[in-house]
Amino acid sequence: QVQLVESGGGLVQPGGALRLSCAASGNIFSIDAMNWYRQPPGKQRELVATITSGGSTNYADSVKGRFTISRDNAKNTVYLQMNSLKPEDTAVYYCNAPLIRIGMWSYEYDSWGQGTQVTVSS
Repeated sequence: QVQLVESGGGLVQPGGALRLSCAASGNIFSIDAMNWYRQPPGKQRELVATITSGGSTNYADSVKGRFTISRDNAKNTVYLQMNSLKPEDTAVYYCNAPLIRIGMWSYEYDSWGQGTQVTVSS
């Protein structure tokens, strides 16, 4: 019932910036925390950043000071601003919502987007 759609990926040179967006659609009452994960080539998926419904944030050590997660609750959208990009940031980036309220007593659990490719290369 709920869809998460990422956008904003692409090819960027080292030191550059990209802004990813993830829009949730469907019959949504509210969304709890939202996460950005990434999966580098040949590696496991890893958690990059988290933002709670109240706006508190957490980051992986590898992106602290370079990435900023934010959200617009009115638009059911989460963003990831990525600055000072490095080749090791190359990955498919996924947004994730562990808990979405879709009705008075109804929830969807562990929703994922399809992913967007970010490639950092000169």
